[in-house]
Parts: sequence; structure tokens; C-alpha cells
Amino acid sequence: MILYYQTHSPFARKALVFAYEVGIADRLEVIHHETSPTLRNASVYAENPLGKVPVLLRPGASPIFDSDVICAYFDTLHGGRKLLPQDGETRWQALRLQSVAQGLAQTGIALRWETERRPEQLRYGALAEGYREKIEASYDWIESALDDEAPLHVGPYSPGHHAVLDGVPSPSALSLAGGAHALVRGFRKARVDAGDAAFGRYA
Repeated sequence: MILYYQTHSPFARKALVFAYEVGIADRLEVIHHETSPTLRNASVYAENPLGKVPVLLRPGASPIFDSDVICAYFDTLHGGRKLLPQDGETRWQALRLQSVAQGLAQTGIALRWETERRPEQLRYGALAEGYREKIEASYDWIESALDDEAPLHVGPYSPGHHAVLDGVPSPSALSLAGGAHALVRGFRKARVDAGDAAFGRYA
């Protein structure tokens, strides 16, 4: 299988980290592709009409795109504990955490565009401030709603693993937001450092 990947994409990183965690990374050929809304990558568009990574190319089958879909596919290729609980309250708690982590990553990307990548004369300060508020609120929610000592029901881990660091989407989102920490007032440095540490071995 071939994984189209981009180092600074939290979504591509999430897919690759999950492949490592469930023991199938050796089945992947990882190819880096730069993508941007303002720079068309023909190779990526040929497989994904949205022009985004990650994209998973499978021998004899159609490509799969979107990190959630790729992770769901990877989850069928191993015999260990699944990424998400299949039923009960733990499933909804896990999906809630995944939703916040995904939104945090998406908002971090949007804030970077509105404060760094967009030409200065086209930037909208009120929109950037709205993104900052969402990121700060997400940090606050993670710190208040999750118990660091409680089991986290996300990922291929035993129930003894704990919150925030062990779920695949969360460190990716925290690491991305940490990369733009100068843009976010009062960002939670300990959480960002933890996200960077969690991803260090996959860099």
C-alpha cells in the first residue's frame, strides 16, 4: 500500500501514527506530497478530488482518502484492540474526544492561513480572533473534561492507558496548535509539549 503523506498535516500524521501503533506500518510505502489550496498537486488530485492528503492507494482497489476513513480501514487489518469502542457509553465519549481533536486541528490550520499564509492585505482580524477563541476553548475543555488518570477508550491500548496522550487524534492536534503557539494567547504549553513528545518517534 502507498500512503500519500505531508509532514505538517495533522491528519496525515494521525493516519501514519495509527499504522505504527497497530503494527502495519511496514506494509506502507510513505510518499510525501506538498498540498495547498493555492497550489494544485496533480498526483494527489488524480486520487482524491479534494486534493488533500492523506490518501491510501491499495493494490487492485480504489484509493481511500480522509484520515478517519483510512484509520477505519487500517483497523480492519489487525487483530488487536480497535480504535473506537463498538458500543456503550465509552463509544460516545471516544467519538466526542475525536470530534474535538479533529476540530482543534482544523481550526489551527485555519488560524495559520488567516495570520501567516494569506497575503496580509487579505487577512481578516475578527476571523482570526474567532479561531483563537475556539482553540483556547478547546484547550480548556480538554483540561477540564478529561481526567489524566482515567482510562482513555480510544486507540489500540489497554484500559490502563490514560487520557490525552494515548488517543491518536489528540497529540496530532496539540502538536499542530503548538507549532503556531505564538498565535494563540495563553496556550497550554505542557499539553503541546506532550503532543510533540508523543509524535517524536514518528518524525
